[in-house]
Amino acid sequence: MFEKLLLAVDGSEHALHATRKAAELARRMGSRELCIVVAFESIPPYLGEPNLQFAINTRKEYAEELLATTKKEIGDISCEIHTEVMEGDPAQIIIELATSRKSDLIIMGSRGLGRLAGLVLGSVSQKVVSHAPCPVLIVR
Repeated sequence: MFEKLLLAVDGSEHALHATRKAAELARRMGSRELCIVVAFESIPPYLGEPNLQFAINTRKEYAEELLATTKKEIGDISCEIHTEVMEGDPAQIIIELATSRKSDLIIMGSRGLGRLAGLVLGSVSQKVVSHAPCPVLIVR
């Protein structure tokens, strides 16, 4: 039923719960593919050097650690696992990636590490639910 899953993670507790749910679904549904995406807001160019390079390096290290932690949490599953680290508007990245990969389901936490949160859902979650090309599972 859900052969191609897209899991959006940001290091939050809700994303950890979403990771566990994605692994469970992949096992139970016999999914073929799980794509894990880490989407960052763009780094403002006015930081200048060496601050800009420091921010880029720090973000890269964080993304690698986050992907390793996520893969460890997923454990052993029989489907292919792909990873993406992208910069820009996180909701837009998730929506575009789900569209281009022809994902059957997007899985993400209800609230992330963003600066501003919505009343019920985080702002990224709200935007993804509103514009996703496929069903979205929001995990608390």
